[in-house]
Amino acid sequence: MRADAYDCDVLVVGGGIVGLSTAYALTRAAPGTRVTVLEKEPGPARHQTGRNSGVVHSGIYYRPGSLKARYAVRGAAEMIKFCAEYGIDHSVTGKLIVATDRAELPRLHALVQRGRENGIPVRELGGAQIAGYEPEVRGLAAIHVGTTGVCDFTAVARQLARASGAEIRYGARVVRVDRRPERGVAVLTSAGQVVRARALVNCAGLYCDELARLTGDEPGVRIVPFRGEYYELARPELVRGLVYPVPDPAFPFLGVHLTKGLDGGVHAGPNAVPALAREGYGWGVVRPRELAGTASWPGAWSLARRHWRYGAGELYRSVSKGAFLDAVRRLVPGVEERDLVRAPAGVRAQAVRRDGTLVDDFLIREGARAVHVLNAPSPAATASLPIGREVARRTLKTLRAL
Repeated sequence: MRADAYDCDVLVVGGGIVGLSTAYALTRAAPGTRVTVLEKEPGPARHQTGRNSGVVHSGIYYRPGSLKARYAVRGAAEMIKFCAEYGIDHSVTGKLIVATDRAELPRLHALVQRGRENGIPVRELGGAQIAGYEPEVRGLAAIHVGTTGVCDFTAVARQLARASGAEIRYGARVVRVDRRPERGVAVLTSAGQVVRARALVNCAGLYCDELARLTGDEPGVRIVPFRGEYYELARPELVRGLVYPVPDPAFPFLGVHLTKGLDGGVHAGPNAVPALAREGYGWGVVRPRELAGTASWPGAWSLARRHWRYGAGELYRSVSKGAFLDAVRRLVPGVEERDLVRAPAGVRAQAVRRDGTLVDDFLIREGARAVHVLNAPSPAATASLPIGREVARRTLKTLRAL
């Protein structure tokens, strides 16, 4: 095909923070590259990006050498710098990770070691020292991570869209992909538009595995959506900053924690329960086709059998405010039931392998004229700038090889 037969060089599907960071990185690395972003919603950052707790993670939790560890540590510093450069609201607050049971102490000490291996400064605290940071928090021991912060990720996404110079098309859901390795990629949108590109980048988040299959690539994983439910504290003065429990290393979820946002409010959560739709932000949102797709994936059943006790506890906290309150009170005993006010939920796009194991790192795969981001849940917002550069690097490599 002639160059003028293409509408753009690179077509990015997904207007969340990872897709927009990719567009930004492409135009920075290769000025003149024509980039179009398709987003099915009427604006950016409507799902994972805009429905999380807004935390700029330090990278302390992630396996040394993994993409999550490297990109979160690098990305946290870059995100704070980006926010400062563009006047986006942010704050470096630091956070406490608190052990409330003796069984958690070895895991807390392991986190200290992991943080140091990842190049993150941490301070170990005895139980009596916790009150110096958080007077209402109780625990046997804690660590303070000074590089953690909060920011407005939706504002970051909007700025990335503006600064990228890409053409952003909202309300453009992809319904068909025609990829011909010798010619290019053509995408049909729900609005009836056809967009032709030399290469496609899949940053479709909750639908990334479906888009990969539409393109003709088998992702080898399926997205199993987990809803994270939040409450807001009616007495935000109980918490000064960010307070986390010691996470269970068998799961990618961090447990119910407390986050003081930029507006001074405090969110408690999230838990992690299976959603009945990929955008299932409440129990009343059920999409039979999507639910059947999850149920037909062998990995979903293997995951349920292996971790049913953990899942039962999460479900109980979902339906019982008292159980959720107990999880919060482990960290802040002074919280009362009337302090918890329901807040909007989010959904985590978690990739699960056929054998039921959770993909615990970012997962980026390449196909003919395509790059697929197949697992980018938390801390992807924190790590979005390095992720975008890596996806852009692979995409430009593909273009150069054509």
